[in-house]
Amino acid sequence: MHYGQHTNGTWHVNKTMISPLIAFLTDHAVWLVAASAISLLAGLLLVPVFINRIPEDYFSHSHRHRLSASSRHPLIRLLIVGSKNLLGIVFIIAGLLMLFLPGQGLLMLLAGLIIMNYPGKFELERWIILRPHVLPAINWLRTKYHHPPLLAPPGKREKSRKDVIE
Repeated sequence: MHYGQHTNGTWHVNKTMISPLIAFLTDHAVWLVAASAISLLAGLLLVPVFINRIPEDYFSHSHRHRLSASSRHPLIRLLIVGSKNLLGIVFIIAGLLMLFLPGQGLLMLLAGLIIMNYPGKFELERWIILRPHVLPAINWLRTKYHHPPLLAPPGKREKSRKDVIE
């Protein structure tokens, strides 16, 4: 059988391609479950730490305030930025794999996007924070750990369901 759609609308998959994947998953099930449990625990422990490190006025500015690059040697800065981006790429690849395998795929993808440096990152972060329920959930977590809530971006407001209906 090959990939393809028959005239009756059903899909068939080449069994010679699926069999090795099933064998791999079966042979490594214990390790996959362990990796999933570790990523879940790491997420539960590290997400509050990272969220509480965000300055409360981080999103209240129209653009991201950059830290002074003059305080570090250019080679050290390049090493730090390169390491962050490499770690972000590893997280994104792991997140993509975890979308199909056991694990916290979306959380890993988000962590990878947040760790990396790229054009438009601040706008993406602001877009995510403005999604319904995201900012209230983050602020609930911050107040639980006795940190001030994040200030919402000025002049930005998500449309409520009432606004969309009218």
